Amino acid sequence: MSSKKALLILAGGLGSRYKGLKQVDGILDNGSPILEYSIYDALEAGFHKVVIIVNRLIPQSYIDRLNAIAEKKDFELHWVYQEMDSIPISLEGFDYPERKKPWGTAHAVICAKYSIQEPFVMINADDFYGKEVYQLAAHEINHHHISDSQFGMIAYPVGTTLSGNGAVARGICTLNSENDLVKVVEQTSIQRINNSIVYIQNGENIKLDPETLVSMNFFIFHPHIFCFLEAYFYDFIESDPLPDQEFYIPSAVQSMIDENKVKVKVKASPTQWMGVTYADDKKNIKDFLTSEIQKKRYPENLWN
Repeated sequence: MSSKKALLILAGGLGSRYKGLKQVDGILDNGSPILEYSIYDALEAGFHKVVIIVNRLIPQSYIDRLNAIAEKKDFELHWVYQEMDSIPISLEGFDYPERKKPWGTAHAVICAKYSIQEPFVMINADDFYGKEVYQLAAHEINHHHISDSQFGMIAYPVGTTLSGNGAVARGICTLNSENDLVKVVEQTSIQRINNSIVYIQNGENIKLDPETLVSMNFFIFHPHIFCFLEAYFYDFIESDPLPDQEFYIPSAVQSMIDENKVKVKVKASPTQWMGVTYADDKKNIKDFLTSEIQKKRYPENLWN
């Protein structure tokens, strides 16, 4: 039993802490950035379409590279630019505040509306999630567990998601007894101090259990989410946001839960998350991918 499935990759960020365009930065000598490992894992799990949200800084040479891979490996590939004026038709003619940066991740998802008509997984371009999570997500979609009122999320134990190079932001999840998401609260200062994981709140260090589940922006959505997001984006614009205020997926999902529009079933990831928040994180993921290749979990060159 298989259903159509798409992978939506958010690659439009500006990488300010990383000091470069990390979305397309090759990790190993094969030149593949993290997002290609995600595509590889998704294709193995039966996904047929990849949609990538990008900004205008993405090099044409990289677009050409991935287009050639898509043709060779026979999957559908769409490039979508997240522009300031990429807005729902319902908001055309609206008077926007001046902005220099994109509207945020929830707006990035809206930009994919015309490319996605099937259930889809949404991920960050610069996060390595592990191949098993795509198989988990495929199972949820294939067994029709994802609907206009039921989404999914794969969360990670916070202890497996830290950087040794500085504090990280993570969405701390609260679940009910059915493993539905009740709340996700973004904490921006999570780090390991001595042998404890802590974040700062009101000037105090608050300890976190290493097994506490956090959102790493791995969601399984039904295409009905575009209707919800357009309505929330309208409210966001109406609220007269500050010039650098952004419209984020976790807060939009929280609103959907609070208003009883959807339930979000949370599953804990069985695999290691790896990411590149800081430039110095690159060595860790390089070592990790090298060991995965040695274990024969990936070929040396992904696309040969």
